[in-house]
Amino acid sequence: MSPRNEKVDPPSDDKRWRIVQATMQRNGYERDGLIETLHTVQESFGYLDDDSLRYVAASLNAPLSQVYGVSTFYHLFSLKPAGRHTCVVCLGTACYIKGIPLLLKEIEGHYGIKAGQTTPDGNLSLMTARCLGSCGLAPVVVFDGDIAGKVNVHEAMARLEAFQEAPETEFLLRNSVSTEEVYDVRPA
Repeated sequence: MSPRNEKVDPPSDDKRWRIVQATMQRNGYERDGLIETLHTVQESFGYLDDDSLRYVAASLNAPLSQVYGVSTFYHLFSLKPAGRHTCVVCLGTACYIKGIPLLLKEIEGHYGIKAGQTTPDGNLSLMTARCLGSCGLAPVVVFDGDIAGKVNVHEAMARLEAFQEAPETEFLLRNSVSTEEVYDVRPA
């Protein structure tokens, strides 16, 4: 184990950092636990920001360049906050042959965003994956974690439109976020 020079304080008083600290402690603050720690940060906060990357690097006594390199190498990590809803379009060979480029182009045109971006209102993040491993269901799209197979443009657009109409409380319940956290209206 690399010697730790000093105790590193989390970037904020947010209680979710305790979950991250528990992950690092379980791995003995070893660099071998880097991917698991980054995964815990992303699960807890939704994405990896600059402060979290610096905190993890300092806590694991790892170079920031290594932490940043790992977080940008793996497509499951995001350095930007995701929208309230996510749409992941598979770009695998089977999906490509079955018409996914047309579907992706339609979504991008309708929402005015490209793959890897979030709508200005923060409602939808559009992402792509090299292959989702569901080739028998091609073309495949993942809507908020739910895999949808043999999707056509009409079905995909209808599902995305339903996201636009979904009440904010559905997002809060799905992500276990309290209204106090969203609006920062905690009692004084």
